[in-house]
Amino acid sequence: MSGYYKTLQTQRFDDYRYYHQSRINQTLHLISAVIFLVCYALLFKDPAMAGLVGWLAMLTRQTGHFFFEPNGYDHVNDVTNDYKEAVKVGYNQTRKIVLLTVWGLVPVALFLFPTLFGLFAEPASRMDFVRHVGLLWLAVGIGGGLFRMIQLFATQDVATGLIWGFKVLSDPLHNIALYWKSPLALLRGELIDPTIKDASHWGAAADESESEEAAHLT
Repeated sequence: MSGYYKTLQTQRFDDYRYYHQSRINQTLHLISAVIFLVCYALLFKDPAMAGLVGWLAMLTRQTGHFFFEPNGYDHVNDVTNDYKEAVKVGYNQTRKIVLLTVWGLVPVALFLFPTLFGLFAEPASRMDFVRHVGLLWLAVGIGGGLFRMIQLFATQDVATGLIWGFKVLSDPLHNIALYWKSPLALLRGELIDPTIKDASHWGAAADESESEEAAHLT
């Protein structure tokens, strides 16, 4: 079990140091994490609304990644952006663009085919249409996660896929614990997190020399 925990910590640390250096991005992730918890609460009570809320959370965090996170040479970790994208086992920017494109096409598809070939009843109101969009967005989100896990089963191993899946599901709670001070730092004018290089509080993930040689499971 300690090996799985160490792998999880390494995934989280690499995700933090490579992709969450911007205090604005961290703050958006904090907001997104709270919204995701609302999504989790709605999941079994109102799946359509959970899908809508979940993608609001997703757009909030991806705004931080695409617009505020440094994308050039990473001087903090002394690696190129191409390197980070190549070693990222989770959703790198290319994969995210594909996923977001599918997400954006969902309402277009429902506008052109309101019943989606019999999957839904004919919407009687705009709210029916919106709820159908929410259900499909939920399916896209769950499907995207499962698809990547299966890919990891095939290209890495089952443990890698399962640990990554657990990391993604538990990210909201971890993001709140990690970034709750980021808005205050941002108000002080701190745009980049200066503690990135300090790995002492990451426990098992502090052994950076090993994780540099292995795939960075983020």
